[in-house]
Amino acid sequence: MEELSKSELIEEIKNLIKINPEETIEINPNYLNYFEIEELIEIKKKLTYKRENFQEENAQFLEEIYKKTKED
Repeated sequence: MEELSKSELIEEIKNLIKINPEETIEINPNYLNYFEIEELIEIKKKLTYKRENFQEENAQFLEEIYKKTKED
């Protein structure tokens, strides 16, 4: 597996944070000094997981709300 630099990881993290593709995400460049590469990799993994599972998790939540409104 290709190892990414801190700045490349920050760019990938910024893209994972975006909701709207037109949006610009700014992350303080000091994070490059603050975070270790392993921490940035972990942040990226968590954001990737959340992005991949967002729709499924929200569907379950919305289904629960829908069922509660039907009970009323």
